[in-house]
Amino acid sequence: MKKLTTKNLVTAALFAALACVMTMSVRIPIPGTQGYIHPGDAVVILCGIFLDPVVAFFAAGIGSALADLLGGYFIYVPITFVIKGLVALCGGLLYRSHAVSSLNKHITVALCGVIDILIVALGYCFCEIFLYGAPAAISSVPANCVQGVSGLIIASVLYPVLEAALKQIQTE
Repeated sequence: MKKLTTKNLVTAALFAALACVMTMSVRIPIPGTQGYIHPGDAVVILCGIFLDPVVAFFAAGIGSALADLLGGYFIYVPITFVIKGLVALCGGLLYRSHAVSSLNKHITVALCGVIDILIVALGYCFCEIFLYGAPAAISSVPANCVQGVSGLIIASVLYPVLEAALKQIQTE
């Protein structure tokens, strides 16, 4: 983990706030469940890309869990913290390992989106088995995959914009 400067801490806090806002601002309800699809996963993916992986874990986890807390999904707060934090951590580690290789950075961002789909779908399914039983948990997997795909697409679109903006901020 690199040194945590004030600028890095503020950037992490901004990503946490953005994860919360993007999760809460656009909600597409999932029929038959109490859940919803949202663009917050894109921010979680981008946390892993632009922040140190450990810092990204906390920024993505706190921002996403805060959205659950404020949205009334109390039972999901700790689950979301861990799952979204792991997405950012794993995505960040993947990005750092492939960004220095010959693999295109945009392809690596898409691979981080695939990690999001896998961890979110499997993570929530696993936890929901204990909450609601296997049939209900398994029925949530397609919606979580759709949410992950939307996060992958949005993150891929936002990546070049944020990359340019953050480079400019870091040079100041």
